[in-house]
Amino acid sequence: MTNSTTHQHLILVTGGTGKTGSRIVTRLRAAGHPVRIGSRTADVPFDWEDHATWTPALTGVDAVYIAYQPDLAVPGAPVAIGSFAAAAKAAGVRKLVLLSGRGEPEALECEQIVQDSGLDWTVVRCSFFAQNFSEGAFTDYVLAGEVALPNGDVPEPFVHADDIADVAVAALTEDAHKGEVYELTGPRALTFAEAVAEIAAATEREIAYIPLSRTDFIAALTEYHVPADVVSLLDYLFGTVLDGRNSATADGVHRALGRQPKDFAEYVRDAAGSGVWNTPGQ
Repeated sequence: MTNSTTHQHLILVTGGTGKTGSRIVTRLRAAGHPVRIGSRTADVPFDWEDHATWTPALTGVDAVYIAYQPDLAVPGAPVAIGSFAAAAKAAGVRKLVLLSGRGEPEALECEQIVQDSGLDWTVVRCSFFAQNFSEGAFTDYVLAGEVALPNGDVPEPFVHADDIADVAVAALTEDAHKGEVYELTGPRALTFAEAVAEIAAATEREIAYIPLSRTDFIAALTEYHVPADVVSLLDYLFGTVLDGRNSATADGVHRALGRQPKDFAEYVRDAAGSGVWNTPGQ
């Protein structure tokens, strides 16, 4: 006997081509669950900025993974989440699983909206993604051999996107996770300087960590042609949630899955082995 029930109903994964969404889609399909990818280019398009796409994407759906773009911290996110939750309820959706940000006051507001939606819910509240060094804004920095960021001394327990996906899949497919807030981190906290040093060691390359002021950081991102909305979000993160408030580790992965989270060293080894950080001649 088990205290959870698996449902073989259609699951909508918003952000289904992103860091967490793509991993969730892969896992759900491997387990035989019908999946609808929520993206602008999907067969049934979904766009957070186009409310007309919401009801068609939600039609026939049992559970939804909510990965709001660009982040729950941006202005307008609570209104969007509230409208989306109402649309989901009207469409007959049973369960919402929200990807949330650790230490973000705005994200907490969105969490409360989901909790008050009248639907079953699970919150997956995450620390800074390890994959931002290989699938995000810092990839080019690593490749260039200089990672210049504005907080070298603040530890962060980077969370592995695979752990996020595993917890989200469990929440989407099992009733045992109803009403849970899972705070996900890695098993240890590293400063960004220490994280870069581990990447350098694994790639056998000289990769310098350079501490910057926030002003110089924004200028550097702009020079690398990082989109303005991403620049604004990263500035917010480094100025707010990466101020030390999130340095402690949490037990969400273990509570949800009964195992320990993946260590940053495992992430670095796998990413280095994939060749994502290789430069010409390697």
